[in-house]
Amino acid sequence: MDNTTFRSSVVSQEEYQAQNAWGLLASLNLYGCELAKITDLNVIRDFLQKLCAAIDMKPHGEPLMGKFGEGSLEGYSALQFIETSSITVHFDDKGDNRAFIDIFSCQYFDAEKARAFCQNYLNAASSEVHSLLRK
Repeated sequence: MDNTTFRSSVVSQEEYQAQNAWGLLASLNLYGCELAKITDLNVIRDFLQKLCAAIDMKPHGEPLMGKFGEGSLEGYSALQFIETSSITVHFDDKGDNRAFIDIFSCQYFDAEKARAFCQNYLNAASSEVHSLLRK
């Protein structure tokens, strides 16, 4: 497994504070994920709990999870509210075993740390992360 990162553009904590940001959004794309990790609701639940811990976020309630869609658009999705906003995940197990994860919080978090955790947990071949400030 290559475990390379295609591209990253990450907002630093210093920039977050200097801009007096209200929140931070990180969008992660992961490619070549282990199929068993993106198609098992118990694993997805565990993934969300451990992701919250990895980025110092506190879950709010249980995640909403399910498989839906049709044809090539069918896949598992989940939403985990966190005390400072939410984490959403969408998995594509009909194509290239991709994961699309959006983390939004009004508390700063390390988007690169989130990317590395997700890539490792999902055994993804590669990943990228982009973040932006909300003001």
